[in-house]
Amino acid sequence: MDYTRTLDRLVTETINPDLSGLDTLPTVSILQIMNAEDDNVAPAVALEIPNISRAVRKIVCSFRNQGRLIYVGAGTSGRLGVLDASECPPTFGSPPQLIQAIIAGGDTALRRSIEGAEDDVEAGAIAIAEHDVNDNDTVVGISASGRTPYVCGALAKARQRGASTVAVVNNRPSEMEKIAAITIAPIVGPEVLAGSTRLKAGTAQKMVLNMLTTCAMIETGKTYGNLMVDVRATNVKLVARAKRIVRQVTGAMPDVIEKALDEAGGNAKVAIVMVSRNITASAAEERLTACGGFLRKALGVG
Repeated sequence: MDYTRTLDRLVTETINPDLSGLDTLPTVSILQIMNAEDDNVAPAVALEIPNISRAVRKIVCSFRNQGRLIYVGAGTSGRLGVLDASECPPTFGSPPQLIQAIIAGGDTALRRSIEGAEDDVEAGAIAIAEHDVNDNDTVVGISASGRTPYVCGALAKARQRGASTVAVVNNRPSEMEKIAAITIAPIVGPEVLAGSTRLKAGTAQKMVLNMLTTCAMIETGKTYGNLMVDVRATNVKLVARAKRIVRQVTGAMPDVIEKALDEAGGNAKVAIVMVSRNITASAAEERLTACGGFLRKALGVG
């Protein structure tokens, strides 16, 4: 497959003729233009909510079947996948292996550009095999162009191995759309700097990934209302947050909350059940397990 064939026709590579004098403008004008262009991002993402919803359902299904969500990307797209995956454990108390990210060029590419790595189709396929992807997993390929060879190779191998496949792209049609079962394609138009997809395209991708994991976590019992009750109190900020969450749900006094959190190992959800039901940490954990981790069910509230 010739992955360079369609580059000139990509929306993300298009030059906006109205901005040909960008480098002659004063600072404030440049910033106002960038800000105005960003107004196109949220509406573009909104149009893709039906497809985002389909992807969330696949991810939730994977989680319920002991599967994983695995992001694959290169450059900016790969770094956004790593960012989203790394932020889920402290936010939702999820195990690190539940949501993983593969970036072309490996961890070195997180800090230093390794642009050539994205052109290796076989390397993407090998990475999927090395992660032992199976039919319980959901693999999300991220690429502004929708034709990054590394990501195409990864998605094709993931589909071959029976995994659910999702493409997050900023062009339509795209090569990745031909491979993935679900395509999410917020079309944000030409970038302020032609081809610099770390701008609007990257912002749209970040929004989509936020939606995928946040909604999937909500639907698997990681929240109570809009509270992140599975947060782990592992630093000063998170300890304070856990205390606020327990107080918000239970209305208990500070000394009661602190004692419960200490006995719960910093687990706010367990502490809430302990305080609300006046039971031990182990009994609270058993109750939560019996309720599939859903706090609302464990508390017996509608």
